[in-house]
Amino acid sequence: MLAKVLSLKLPSSPTWYIVPAAAILLLFGLLVTNGVITISTEEVTDFLTGDFALYVLVGLAAQLVDGALGMAYGVTSNSFLLSLGVTPAVSSASVHFAEMFTTGASAISHFRFKNINKKLFKSLLIPGVLGSITGAYLLSDIIDGNAIKPFIAFYMLVLGVIIIRKALQKTFVKNKTKRISILAATGGFLDSIGGGGWGPIVTSTLLGQGRDPRYTIGSVNAAEFAVAFASGITFMLFTGVDSWKVVLGLIVGGVMAAPFGAMLVGKIKRKPLMLIVGTLVIALSIRTILLSI
Repeated sequence: MLAKVLSLKLPSSPTWYIVPAAAILLLFGLLVTNGVITISTEEVTDFLTGDFALYVLVGLAAQLVDGALGMAYGVTSNSFLLSLGVTPAVSSASVHFAEMFTTGASAISHFRFKNINKKLFKSLLIPGVLGSITGAYLLSDIIDGNAIKPFIAFYMLVLGVIIIRKALQKTFVKNKTKRISILAATGGFLDSIGGGGWGPIVTSTLLGQGRDPRYTIGSVNAAEFAVAFASGITFMLFTGVDSWKVVLGLIVGGVMAAPFGAMLVGKIKRKPLMLIVGTLVIALSIRTILLSI
């Protein structure tokens, strides 16, 4: 499998990297110019050390997992950053902001590899954005996101079990998905409130209903760009960004990994992919519940 994946060639079009890179440089320049991101001489010197390379590797690994499985960017990157000594507050803020760019690169990749169900994508887009903005606003002033994490985790654990059960079924029956708009709004809202969950909630629910993994993961990942961008802007307006080295490292690594994650999702067969997703959801849910006790 590894040899087969490595033998594949990405499209030669420079769109893969020029568009995300230009967007990154433009917004980064605007943020520096307007004082949202402050850079000192000491920070520039520290930037040249090995820490930045580690953050790039974290972003690469997290986006590879998210692009191929449709979930777990936040949990993967947060876990790595915390293990590197980054404080929880800086880690969470950095991941939210970086997702604005990594999800954009991932969306382009999935579109190029034709992993998108356009009808599903459109159904997820607007409700997901509205839900994420609402959640980010409420979390900034009213709701304690940590208080509802165990309930979200339990829901995801149940979904993980359902996905594994469906993967092991000998006959594959696709159930018609109902109320996708409500699902997207809920996923966007809880993603902002709980610091993550768009993929596990939306992707897991759709896969649990028997939808095709390739097009489900591609469509959900593509819609996540708009969701992440909306919540990232909302959080930025309230908290600002001062951990720019971590953010930029995550962005660079994520943009590099995005095409490969999209490539893998089309090459892994349905059964093993669903087993991987189900196991991942269960493991992450148990982890969240234990950390919340």
